[in-house]
Amino acid sequence: MIQRRCIVYMVLLVLALVVLLAANLFIGAVDIPAREILTILGGEEGSKASWYYIVWESRIPQCITALLCGSALSVSGLILQTVFSNPLADSSILGISSGASLGVALVLLAGGGSLLTGEWLLSGFVAVIAGAFIGAMLVMGIILFLSALIKSSVMLLIAGIMIGYVTSSVISLLNFFSTAEGVHSYVIWGLGSFGGVSLQQLPFFACAALLGLICALLMVKPLNALLLGTRYAENLGINVRRVRALLLLITGLLTAVTTAFCGPVSFIGLAVPHIARLLLGTSNHNVLLPVTLVAGAVIALLCNLLCILPGELGTIPLNAVTPVIGAPVIIYVILRRRSIHYLDS
Repeated sequence: MIQRRCIVYMVLLVLALVVLLAANLFIGAVDIPAREILTILGGEEGSKASWYYIVWESRIPQCITALLCGSALSVSGLILQTVFSNPLADSSILGISSGASLGVALVLLAGGGSLLTGEWLLSGFVAVIAGAFIGAMLVMGIILFLSALIKSSVMLLIAGIMIGYVTSSVISLLNFFSTAEGVHSYVIWGLGSFGGVSLQQLPFFACAALLGLICALLMVKPLNALLLGTRYAENLGINVRRVRALLLLITGLLTAVTTAFCGPVSFIGLAVPHIARLLLGTSNHNVLLPVTLVAGAVIALLCNLLCILPGELGTIPLNAVTPVIGAPVIIYVILRRRSIHYLDS
């Protein structure tokens, strides 16, 4: 029954994914005729050189970025909700996103938009990406170190929250002493965007995100074992500490890459796993993880499409749209308190 439902919803989600990919390619802030877009996708230049640039340098990378970012954040949220047995856990709860934000704050607010790494001086968008990635990975290193010392998942969760508070405090101080231009740049980055990955940067972003997603798919059996408790997992011969550290490493990689390139995107990692559970009626990761992965891509593409204002009015920030979709889902889950059967087959 669950397998049949999974197949039905997976087919529907894939169809929705294809439709939304097409919609994101054909609809944008600049009105380009559909025939011209098809011509450009066929390899020809089209009537205007600017249209060719918009399609290949903006819309196509943005579509792929949204697809991968949505999948990565959703899978990260699902993993953390399972590891900590907390339905409100997502990629920001361990402070990894806050670490990325601190890295960007140091670049934009303290470094004037530059980052000195040894003999190399990075500036502009490259410095922002480097700062976010370094900040996220440093916090992830601290979390992995603590995970080797702290046995309780609840205590590790609290430690992650405290790290998030400390980084937020440092960011507040940097904002207070920074210039108006620096604060403005940091605020813009914090609003989130799927349009920050260029065609040249896309291979690195895609490879890192796909690596994390593939590793997550290989952890289905340990995730199912963790659902039934630590003692049950240990009785099955699973090294709980090692598995937890590996899952945190996967989550850290996915969070670091997505936050570095797209900013701190909110609610997707928190809400999408609940949407998948409500659709399937199970928490069996054999079916839940693939559906969550595809559903995350669908929701991210939908949010990206909703950011486009009618006419040529431009776009609105991503984090102005994601809570509109994510918050009602979380409120619905809290109000219904719907019980999910963990290992239905």
